[in-house]
Amino acid sequence: MANMPMFDQTVFGAINEAEEQIENKLGCDVIFFYGEIRASRINDFRSLLEKLTETTTKKQALTISLTTPGGEAEVVEKLVEITRHHYPKEVNFIVPSAAFSAGTIFCMSGDRIFMDYSSSLGPIDPQVPDREDKYLVPALGYLDKVEELIQKSVDKKISPGELAILVKQDLAMLRFYEQARDLSVELIKQWLVRFKFKNWKTHNTNKPGTPVTDEEKTIRAQEIADQLSNNKIWYSHGRMIGMNTLRSVLRLQIDDFGLDREFARSVRIYSDTLSEYLKRHGLDFFLYNRRVES
Repeated sequence: MANMPMFDQTVFGAINEAEEQIENKLGCDVIFFYGEIRASRINDFRSLLEKLTETTTKKQALTISLTTPGGEAEVVEKLVEITRHHYPKEVNFIVPSAAFSAGTIFCMSGDRIFMDYSSSLGPIDPQVPDREDKYLVPALGYLDKVEELIQKSVDKKISPGELAILVKQDLAMLRFYEQARDLSVELIKQWLVRFKFKNWKTHNTNKPGTPVTDEEKTIRAQEIADQLSNNKIWYSHGRMIGMNTLRSVLRLQIDDFGLDREFARSVRIYSDTLSEYLKRHGLDFFLYNRRVES
């Protein structure tokens, strides 16, 4: 920071103070993750956690402040493996603004998810590389459209133009999209049972007070995964699913960081200030912890 301009030093002074306040509130290490979840980010993520866990102040739990438009489900699986290698006991997520698609999948690997009234997760429409591997495209949109065209063909209502589109589809790519969808659902199912539901001992609504079985946890996790991957519920890949909807429709336990004014203030300063800094410098990906040299 010594070589930073004075203004940036002031900015990071506020950021670092907010990070420390979040650490003290949750009793954990904190990292900031901003940007797409892509394979090229894995080594940077691994390096940050390795450096962080080498510090003398390393704690037993980690909280990830996550802001992302989404990415690749396969990459999320690797990030979770890396994270749980260094922090096997507890990993939490704070979503100050939005974590879509693969970001939602990432959050489902946490023990706790912190949001407030303005935070959003998204449907788990996995994003996959296009044919030239330049852009990420939502897989479910393709699959839904092909399914619609196939049904029109079965009903003998397909137009010549639509038939031409259907015939040109790359079957290998469509299968790849199906696999990405199925992997997303399976990962959420596994992680909810293993991590988020691990302390769910008794029922709160149905059969209050009775023990929760492993089978019931698996069924509940499958329901949540199926709902998050159902475009007929959410319609849009970019649908912003708020905290109250996650609680009422998916019956998913979300911690509201907005109930604690000081905690909320720290989260806002940490996330908003860093996000504005990145926009000002034109950075589309950033990992941060104040103790780790970038």
